[in-house]
Amino acid sequence: MRTLSQLSRSLTRRALGGILVALFATQAALAGDIRVVTSGAFTEAYKKLVPIYEAASGHKVISSYGASIGNAPDSIPSRFARGEAFDLVILSEGGLEALMRDGKLVKGSRVDVVRSQIGAAVRKGTPKPDISTVAALTQTLLNAKSVAYSASASGTYLSTEMFPKLGVQERLAVTGKKILSERVGAVVARGDAELGFQQVSELIYFKELDFIGTLPDEVQQTIFFSAGLVEGAAQPELARHLLRFLTSPAVADIVRATGLDPVDQRAVQASTAKSQ
Repeated sequence: MRTLSQLSRSLTRRALGGILVALFATQAALAGDIRVVTSGAFTEAYKKLVPIYEAASGHKVISSYGASIGNAPDSIPSRFARGEAFDLVILSEGGLEALMRDGKLVKGSRVDVVRSQIGAAVRKGTPKPDISTVAALTQTLLNAKSVAYSASASGTYLSTEMFPKLGVQERLAVTGKKILSERVGAVVARGDAELGFQQVSELIYFKELDFIGTLPDEVQQTIFFSAGLVEGAAQPELARHLLRFLTSPAVADIVRATGLDPVDQRAVQASTAKSQ
């Protein structure tokens, strides 16, 4: 099986060699800047794909990062509240819909990019607790001395839905740590938490961690990370152009290698057409 770096190099050669000619045939004659803000789960895939896009298209992507929800200074809602200018935003479906309701995004512009699941990890070399069943997960949460979870979409689900459902919220009120403005994996890696939960794509890149696995299906939260065009964007057409690249079948292998499932846009379009 090819590594992520091998996939990236292969795709770069193919993209520059003409595999994505049809996509780039509609690009603007003059190169432009595209301002994008994206949240955690899609970040690793995004960082792999943007240089390929820039090399193949001639456009420059100016990137910002932040949590999907919350009031942290670098969260996406906070960035919008400060009046930061973007052309495209990529974040969890709930966060995107909230921005859409607030009039920050163009209505009807939502495009689901990837699906993501929640997983768990511990510091490398420490015992791996069992989370393979709901009962085992519950006991692991009760036994853990400290549990880190994100202040963004996955952590909100854990703290408001899963912990109460499992009956461990009182224990987690003592041992739980909501992590702001950094990845849960970083907290676990330096030993500030025994166990960490976050989107799989945000955990698997820490060499200092041992990835345990995903939550049991009965309590798993599978969410979409979606993109939307920003109202008043300076470069709406270029933003659409970049989005077509990020969701194209040609980049699907790179996306999968980062722990995410690409959304088949052809299937989405067929389903939409069928429902109309």
